Amino acid sequence: MPRTVIVTGTLAADEEVTAAFKIAGRVSEITVDLGSPVRKGQLLARLDPTDFRHRAEQAEAALRQVRAGLGIRPESADERVDPEKTAQVREARAVLDEALASRNRMVELLDKGFISKADYDSSLSRLYVAEGRHQAAVEEIRNRLELLAERRSSLALAKQQLADSELRSPIDGAVRARMASVGVYLSEGTPVVGLVRVHPLRLRVAVPERDASSIRTGQPVRVRPEGDPSEHFGRVTRISPSIQEQNRTLPIEVELPNREGRLRPGTFARAEIEVAAARPTVLVPVSAIVTFAGIEKVMGVKGGKVVEVRIRSGRRAGDRIEVLEGLAAGERIVADPGTLAGGQPVTVAP
Repeated sequence: MPRTVIVTGTLAADEEVTAAFKIAGRVSEITVDLGSPVRKGQLLARLDPTDFRHRAEQAEAALRQVRAGLGIRPESADERVDPEKTAQVREARAVLDEALASRNRMVELLDKGFISKADYDSSLSRLYVAEGRHQAAVEEIRNRLELLAERRSSLALAKQQLADSELRSPIDGAVRARMASVGVYLSEGTPVVGLVRVHPLRLRVAVPERDASSIRTGQPVRVRPEGDPSEHFGRVTRISPSIQEQNRTLPIEVELPNREGRLRPGTFARAEIEVAAARPTVLVPVSAIVTFAGIEKVMGVKGGKVVEVRIRSGRRAGDRIEVLEGLAAGERIVADPGTLAGGQPVTVAP
């Protein structure tokens, strides 16, 4: 027989998720109910999208307005803009060039004495004003470029909110609870649907400290759920790094396939963890074991008298039970001791 460790535990879902809307709104549709199977990405519920659609249209119109102010064509996908090539900056550049040329002419005329110093100062002032307007035009275009980025982000946010008005399943699984109804106004984050992933399941058990050293990941496990006569098979997948001090046990998890959904999370189950390969073992009839005050014994015969032999039993195999300590193969014992007691004289019949 293989050496096993027998433990009990509870089946748990591989994942449990509470689905909720990221935004506030009024529920217009719920497409699932208790027990409904769902696939990842499947629509679960929907908010009234009217307000979110209007916001997206408003943000798109604001973006088109800024693009037009920058001279970007509606059909163009390229939003790169050189400030010096925009109409506003070109106009300011032309005024600046004219003022600069006028100042240069005034310098020549002033040197020849054809104009007064006041006329030259006036041309210089116009040049300074033109330089300031050109700089202001460049800064205005840069502000519009920043506004363009802001409008683009606002449009993306509005479209995301429109998309978020539809609640979709993040996992494959089934609905364990429906927590909202059509027509209810929900604030953001309010639970709508509870989901569980039922394949695979996790069997969470606590292994006694004396057996903890023999537990390894990948070991096969035979599971018998409460109320289910069939056996299910899984493997040890997760082992806690420490012993729990309160009850001196090692928490572990067994992964259990459940493609058909026959097993349910929360079910109590008994598990046999195979910690060593099959090897010869000592078996005795179940009727041969006498238990008193938690102590297990069998009765042998030596020198014509009954001898009590203390043992530690293991797994049961039909009408026989494994003896882990106290007996060696080949030793003779009383198969059905009845009321025999240690030291009582007996005769072994041939």
